[in-house]
Amino acid sequence: MAGVIRLLLLPLVLALMPLSLYAEERRIVLIANHQVANTSLTQDTTRAIFAMRQRNWPDGQAVRVFVLPNRHPVHARFAKELLAVYPHQLQLAWDRMVFSGTGQAPSQVNSQSEMLERVATTPGALGYLEREYLDDRVQVIYMD
Repeated sequence: MAGVIRLLLLPLVLALMPLSLYAEERRIVLIANHQVANTSLTQDTTRAIFAMRQRNWPDGQAVRVFVLPNRHPVHARFAKELLAVYPHQLQLAWDRMVFSGTGQAPSQVNSQSEMLERVATTPGALGYLEREYLDDRVQVIYMD
């Protein structure tokens, strides 16, 4: 009986495998310039950096934050999935800092390929993109 069930489930498993591989490529990862010493951040630290409340890496190096436009679907997924906030909440935090003169908004890029290029060439840079855009010019930052 178990052999029959395995034979019936095999086509389903094989059919779903490409979806899981696709989902892995579409997963959003934090990326940093190779000169950044940290290889992991907590969600709270990541949220503070992207809200522009924390301006330095834990080792003291200045952080340069790059983001995609608010309407970009990857930005929305990044905010919700990795930071557990809505994109408009980030925008409100940035607007408050800019209008009060206490800080500035992150640097905006237009595409994931531009994100990769800017993070790769900017010391202290932090950004995000889908795993499929990742290459060895940047390092992945893991969230604890």
